[in-house]
This record gives sequence, structure tokens and C-alpha cells, in this order.
Amino acid sequence: MLRADVDQRRPVAYLDRTLPIAFAHRGGAAHQPENSWAAFEHAVGLGYTHLETDARATADGVLLAFHDRTLDRATDRTGRIARMHYREVAGARVAGTEPIPLIEDLLGAWPGLRFNVDLKDVLAIRPMMDVLRRTGAWDRVCVTSFSARRLHAARVLLDRPVCMALSPAGVAALRLIGGVPGCRGALAERLARTGVHCAQVPARVATGPFIGKAHSAGLQVHVWTLNRREDMERALDLGADGIMTDETVMLRDVLIERGVWPS
Repeated sequence: MLRADVDQRRPVAYLDRTLPIAFAHRGGAAHQPENSWAAFEHAVGLGYTHLETDARATADGVLLAFHDRTLDRATDRTGRIARMHYREVAGARVAGTEPIPLIEDLLGAWPGLRFNVDLKDVLAIRPMMDVLRRTGAWDRVCVTSFSARRLHAARVLLDRPVCMALSPAGVAALRLIGGVPGCRGALAERLARTGVHCAQVPARVATGPFIGKAHSAGLQVHVWTLNRREDMERALDLGADGIMTDETVMLRDVLIERGVWPS
């Protein structure tokens, strides 16, 4: 259920949860290797309903839950993913031990959970839309990206609406004109047409005035990536609607103390 001070003209199933929403960033990378089955399973065991991950596609269109452009940093192998076929990537192990999950397998493993998926490159867009069609997970995914072009390309390919996050250009526009009464309504209508339901921003952007502007435009505000208790507390006190963290145990404890951890 959305909080009363957030515009409810555009309800969306992905965000239909008691606020604030806790997101396990890359599954909860402080406790298990990032974007690994072990990380996601740990977060689910803690009671997380929203799991954040990244999407990259291999040269043959297989969609991975993986952040980097190359395998080099996070796995025991090397190579640029977009230039490799899945059979070459399948043997890589995150932190030397964990296989790289497929986005489709994650959606299938926890059909009751929500996934925040960051499209990391153009090659991932069409496979992501294909995965949504095969799984029917339209209401369980929020599509995000640091690229407005990628978000637009994804929107064009959608068979039906999904929750989307505001692009960086949209965040800049909201900061500039979101508080101007004459522009606020037009901005809200435009966001409604494009399926944008949330702004996902770093702590330096998630000020009290920005959160107020976002709420006036009918958007939730999710703050990333907060790994210190004082930063979590501050964001919550300012009215943030969600927090993304690697420190999944810490965030759960903070929300339990505040009496807002989902039972």
C-alpha cells in the first residue's frame, strides 16, 4: 500500500508494497558474492521482497545477471561478455565459486518476488523483453538504466507496460522544474504516459526538496547504494520510499527497529 503523501493516480503492481521498500543491491553484495545465487538466496532468507540486479547479454542473446562489461573483475575468467557466446561464459565463477545466474532463472526461482533490473548495454534490451514475454513477469520487474536511449528502446519493444525508473535526464529535469506549479502537472502527465513510476537516485540527489518534487509528480524515490546506518536513517527521515543496499542485514535491522519491516 502506498503512503498517503505519494500521488496514487498511477498505481503499479511492482510498487504495491508497504513503504519503505528494501532492495537487496546485487543480491546483497556485503554478505555473498555480488549477483550470485548465494547472494539472492541470502536476501530472500532475510525476507527481502525486492532484489536488485544488472542485465548484460552475451553475443548469442543470453541474458545474464551481471554488472561489469567484462568478466575480469568479478569472476575467475576474462573477456568482454558482449563478444562471447554463452557457452564461453557459462564456466565462469563469480568470486571463483558461484555460477552467473540468468535473469530468466531468477524470475522463475522466486515467482512472488520483484526484481529491479538495470540494463547495462544495448545488447541486453531485446533479450530482456523476450524474457518478460516468456515469463509473464510484467508486474514483477522494474526496468532501469543510466541511459535514456536504452530506456526508450526498451519502451518501444514492450508488449505491455512495465514499471520504469526515471532516466538521469529525467532526474535533472525534475530537479529543475519539478517545483514549478505550472510545469508540475505537465511533467506528471508525461511520466504517466511513459510508464515511469520511480526515481532511483544517489544520496546526494535525494534531498528533502527533491523527494517532495518527486512525490508531487507521482513518483516514489529509491536511494542507492546506502551501506551505512546513518545514511539509511537520514534517507528514511527525509521521506525516501526505498533504499538499495549491499548491507542487507543492517537495513533489515533498521527497518525492524522502525516497525516497518514486512512480516
